[in-house]
Amino acid sequence: MNNTEPLAWFKSSYSGTEGGQCIEVAAGAGAVHVRDSKDVAGPVLHLSQNAWAGFVGLATAK
Repeated sequence: MNNTEPLAWFKSSYSGTEGGQCIEVAAGAGAVHVRDSKDVAGPVLHLSQNAWAGFVGLATAK
């Protein structure tokens, strides 16, 4: 990841305002970045766009 790349982080609309276990996601050039919303300075996962699409597909499957 280019460290100068500005990222626009988004939290799920399903996340409440009381805190809890939430992630934030940001789309970057060639990758999707995922972090813990409670620890924004902590580690960030960098996933390929295909890996993220696969995860979302499995997470939303019924």
